[in-house]
Amino acid sequence: MLLHTQDAESSQQLYQHLVGAITPRPIAWVSTRSATGVDNIAPYSFFSVASCQPPVLSVTHVTPRTREPKDTLKNLLATKECVVNIVTEDLLTAMNQSCANYPSDISEFTAVGIDKHTSHSVSVPGVAAAPVRYECTLREVIELGSEPGSGQMMLLDVKTIDIDDALLVDGRIAPERLPTIGKLGGDAYAHTTRQSVLSRPVLD
Repeated sequence: MLLHTQDAESSQQLYQHLVGAITPRPIAWVSTRSATGVDNIAPYSFFSVASCQPPVLSVTHVTPRTREPKDTLKNLLATKECVVNIVTEDLLTAMNQSCANYPSDISEFTAVGIDKHTSHSVSVPGVAAAPVRYECTLREVIELGSEPGSGQMMLLDVKTIDIDDALLVDGRIAPERLPTIGKLGGDAYAHTTRQSVLSRPVLD
């Protein structure tokens, strides 16, 4: 199959071919607070590190078919704060339940039964059970389009990194101690409990 993007039948077809092969994608479980004080949390799999110095994370919000922004983006624009919680195997079910389309005045923390953790640098709470939490402020939102399926890239300045000490070996996060979840196509997820180690080659 060869598909020129301008010949795609729909944005949904493009979406399926992008997320079906660009895998596994790390999941940012982003908690925010609305202007009226409602705590929201939602997962995003278009997520990565944009910069290490300064420390900046990138999370992309894909415009829904209704073109109505999700609560995360609306809250970030209103309050400029969030927490990016890292999802591990024991959090997979709760994370998936938080995907439901709850009304804006309903907190997923309450609806799903997610325990909160008081943050150090922002007013937004994190997930108590998340082994790593990045407390962030909004740097900017880059608009890549306005049609359904287009992206709004949220660039987040990391203010504090809260790490469970049990993950650390010689001051670094040990991959074998952090069983994260990755997103595949459709409803599938990947687990990182099976790992391989390869040293980078060194040229003489």
